[in-house]
Formats: sequence, structure tokens, C-alpha cells
Amino acid sequence: MSELPSVSVSTSPRDKFREYLATRNKRLTREREIVLEQVFSSHEHFDPEQLVAALTARTDGHRVSRSTVYRTLKELERAGLLRKVARANDRDVFEHDYGYPQHDHLICSECGELTEFPSKMISEIVEQVSTEHGFRNTGHRLEVYGTCDKCCHPVSHRNPKLDML
Repeated sequence: MSELPSVSVSTSPRDKFREYLATRNKRLTREREIVLEQVFSSHEHFDPEQLVAALTARTDGHRVSRSTVYRTLKELERAGLLRKVARANDRDVFEHDYGYPQHDHLICSECGELTEFPSKMISEIVEQVSTEHGFRNTGHRLEVYGTCDKCCHPVSHRNPKLDML
């Protein structure tokens, strides 16, 4: 995955999540906060089971149930902090959607590798098409499926003696 720079935001993910939860008459519990902290501790794509494993490996004595992780992920997605990115192996994979620039994905159908890329041209086309249709664009997502270079050109384990024939 190529590393894209973060975008400056006026409200922290924690404060934004707390505000969102307040609109739903919910609180930012310690368990939800632990999930939030783990999610925003790095910018890696992750699936819920990877998050559960990371939280289970914590040594600070705080435990979060699997069901709380799944419910919190849904709330983080609804709050606009995360978004799902499809993968070839049908797992729900999440990434940050807050404090991160607009970008799109190349997704390998063989190994599931995600490659992030920003494209000013794609954004301009989306804006142009939106304007032509009187559509108020709030963002876009492009996922291109295919086969990555590693899967197209796997390292062969040929016998060099056979190559001489």
C-alpha cells in the first residue's frame, strides 16, 4: 500500500465520534474508545477479525467483546470516520475516511492486495459529470479490480538445466 499523507482536520476522530454518538443518544464508552484508539493508531486496511485479534493481544487488562467491536465499526462507519473497501476474498475491509485525502483503489482479484492512489483527473471527471447532471457531489469511490504485477508475473521455480534445452 502506498502511503498517502494525512489531511489536517479541526476535530479529532475521538471528538467527532463523541459528537456523532451524542446525536444518537449514546455515550463514548471506554470499550468504544479502545476500539477507536486501536483503529486510528495506524493507517492500515484491516478486517474486523484483525482488529479483534489486536485488541485481544492488549496487555493493559482492558477487554472488548467481539460483538462490541463489530457494533463500534458500524457506528464509526455511520459517523464518517471509516469506510468499507471491498476485497477479492469477500472480507469486509475498513480504512480511515476521516483525515485522509480522496483516493481510489486497485484491488488484486488473486491475492487481495490493495493499492491506494490519488488521481486529480478522476476527481475532475467526477466533478464535471456531477455538474452536467446538476448533482451535488459529496465524494466518490473507485475500485478497479484486476491482477497485480506480482500475481501476473509470479517468480517461477523452473529448473535452469531444462531452460538450456
